[in-house]
Amino acid sequence: MFGRRRSGERRREAALADVPPGPLRDFLSTPFPAPGSPVGEVPLLAVDVETTGLDTERDRVLAVGWVPVDGSTIDLSGAQRRTLGMRMEVGESATVHGITDDALAGGAVPRAVLEELLEALAGRVLLAHHAAIEIGFISAACQRVYGAPLVVSSVDTLALQRRVVTEGIDALAEPLPGTLRLWAARERYGLPRYRAHEPLTDALACAELYLAQVAELSLRSSRPLTLKGIQRS
Repeated sequence: MFGRRRSGERRREAALADVPPGPLRDFLSTPFPAPGSPVGEVPLLAVDVETTGLDTERDRVLAVGWVPVDGSTIDLSGAQRRTLGMRMEVGESATVHGITDDALAGGAVPRAVLEELLEALAGRVLLAHHAAIEIGFISAACQRVYGAPLVVSSVDTLALQRRVVTEGIDALAEPLPGTLRLWAARERYGLPRYRAHEPLTDALACAELYLAQVAELSLRSSRPLTLKGIQRS
């Protein structure tokens, strides 16, 4: 696992060499937090995206929310939510996220939103529930705008929840269907249920779940929990 963390840093350095000056290069110029960092010192950015679908090549990001997590503290002063301005029909996905065509028409310039997000993410670990979705869409946007994909350090609260509910059980055991979903995972800790599919709210919900998961895993561990320890799937 440590080798994979080191390879992530090497991928960052390799990507940096091929990216032209601009926001993505500025982001890649900042090293990732060290794998051995205690979780209480790790800076993260909880991120959630709302999209037109799940295909990163065909679908697009409609809105994004993020909130910084500094060790064990959620920094609400850094919380942001942006709707991306674009001329398109949202279609049936509006029934899920509630983002209308009118809202998109008055949204921010997508390139500017991406730049703002990369600035907020610099030097931090991306935190998300089922992080592959957020990483995939942000990376696809970087590819279109900057000609290069996103390389990022990440923590996935879905993977952490799988670990929480299966650690110490037969390795072949599988969690019950639905128990790894964000809102079901929060119920384990008595966390409140917010309105789903609102990007800033979902990012905050992910951040709160992360702190609860880390607290439980820390109590179970005989050694101090590190970033490397929570990045394993």
